[in-house]
Amino acid sequence: MKQQRSVHVYRFQYLIPKYGYVAYLIDYLLLICVMETFFVVFALLLLSLGLIGSVLPILPGVPLSYLGIIVLHSTDKYQFSSTFLIFWLIVVIVVQVLDFIIPIIGAQKYGASKAGVWGSSIGMICGFLFAPIGIILGPFLGALFGEMLTNKPFIHSLKAAWGALIAIVFGTVLKLIVAGLLLFYAIKEFV
Repeated sequence: MKQQRSVHVYRFQYLIPKYGYVAYLIDYLLLICVMETFFVVFALLLLSLGLIGSVLPILPGVPLSYLGIIVLHSTDKYQFSSTFLIFWLIVVIVVQVLDFIIPIIGAQKYGASKAGVWGSSIGMICGFLFAPIGIILGPFLGALFGEMLTNKPFIHSLKAAWGALIAIVFGTVLKLIVAGLLLFYAIKEFV
């Protein structure tokens, strides 16, 4: 019976008789370089998706950007301070919470009743089913219909819905600023 050759794990195993364990070291260093490059490319992809996700409500933009910073931090070459990481984690959490609260506050500021605020909240939840347009129009239409159910004039209902829409635009700009700053700090580490 013929004996089969075993599969070699190391690429430079044929060099071991001549160079000893230096071949293992070379193989290990090449593996590290490939992984570093993969992590850097993956981090840049996450940061780019985070910036896009700040505008497209389907993607959680700011958390993706922060995850990109964490992946970049996991490499040996690019390091951020723990204060930086904790600060931006708090900012990301606050921005995500505000993203859900701001449309309700905007509707209230423009004179929405409880029905308008509830309509804006329900519209925001239903809008996720018809993303990305639904997330923008959901709170607007919800506040409009909520106000119209209380027999308010159409102009008053439209004003409350307009407040919800302005708040959504404000939230989007806020997410763009945070995702843009995270991308800026990542690029600053490269230079």
